[in-house]
Amino acid sequence: MYYKTKCILEICRFYGILIKMFFGDHVPPHFHSEYQGYKAVINIRTGEMIEGEMPIKQLKLIQAWCVIHEDELLLNFEILKSNPASWKK
Repeated sequence: MYYKTKCILEICRFYGILIKMFFGDHVPPHFHSEYQGYKAVINIRTGEMIEGEMPIKQLKLIQAWCVIHEDELLLNFEILKSNPASWKK
């Protein structure tokens, strides 16, 4: 699994699922998710699991959440990739 040691930004938590992004991460636009020891990388544009494993129920929740928040996730990804210093908490 491709996890960096760079700074991590927690985006959201719901139903025991953690959503996060890394500063300066690689393309395609994606986020990282964790649930009870499972880890997965999710493509923001397609909702497809790029890497890792996730129980199907949680993966469907993550994919639905991704559709709802796609615009914000893409904006966050671009800011964190290109200019992390401009990130506002």
